[in-house]
Amino acid sequence: METIVTTPGPEDEGSRLDVFIAKEQAAPSRSAAQRHVIDGRVRVNGHVETRPSYRIRAGDMIEVDVLPPEESDAVKPENIQLAVVYEDDDLLVLNKPRGMAVHPGSGRSTGTLVNALLGRQMSLSHLGGALRPGIVHRLDKDTTGVMIVAKNDRAHSRLAADLAARRIDRRYLAIVRGNITENAGLVDAPIGRHPVDRKRQAVIPTGRAAITRFNVEERFGDYTLVRVKLETGRTHQIRVHMSYIGRPVAGDPVYGGPRAVGELGLEAQALHSVSLQFQHPITGENMFFEAPPPPDFQQALELLRQRSQGR
Repeated sequence: METIVTTPGPEDEGSRLDVFIAKEQAAPSRSAAQRHVIDGRVRVNGHVETRPSYRIRAGDMIEVDVLPPEESDAVKPENIQLAVVYEDDDLLVLNKPRGMAVHPGSGRSTGTLVNALLGRQMSLSHLGGALRPGIVHRLDKDTTGVMIVAKNDRAHSRLAADLAARRIDRRYLAIVRGNITENAGLVDAPIGRHPVDRKRQAVIPTGRAAITRFNVEERFGDYTLVRVKLETGRTHQIRVHMSYIGRPVAGDPVYGGPRAVGELGLEAQALHSVSLQFQHPITGENMFFEAPPPPDFQQALELLRQRSQGR
């Protein structure tokens, strides 16, 4: 049996325990989360909690004992090359490529970042469970850029706490459709699962608090390059929020409408995790890492610059 440890942030205040566990993917569904709680496999601040309706408090330490997967479901190591930006005994920072899912799920069991990490035969933390060893935070399959992997439980626990407390500074670059006239903006709109299409997220009144800040980097008339800072970490947050204000991420097949496929020659959404700044979980040293956008993103920018100059 393995244990997943997670710490809610201020935005989780008041959420039901079973809802929070499912949201953190410590269980495959809310009903499974309820079973974990009722069966006594969940601890809150060190004490077994058997009420799925328990209301989360910011700073609670939630521990979920997860039964080991069947052998057929175990993640297999694969020899997949990774672009490592930094590595030491406690953590690894890498530049995730487009098209790579972070961990297995939804019928996908190969070709993920976890498969690649296991293929490196390196130590990884166990707090994420058998399907997510070392995974502190996630990027969408077609979102590129820097992300952190924890190599031991101590580092993972401290990084997870810093992430929940918003002490990890995550910045993204995005090409969005349309002209943003202001130099900076903030989107404060709750995000939850789409009421009709369960594979999508949407801004809905009953959603969870979500805050996205952005600054304009470059304007091209019909498109804008923005630098985005996440205040919260909801699923698809940047993509949902930019679409919500009428400036969807270029090339986004889910939130960008029918014209997004192949837009500006992009392979998928023009969204890139460009930088990470955080304190080293063991040494306390200030760490900063960045990575350039992938080729299709840079080619789209060059196309826009050429078009802009030609006007």
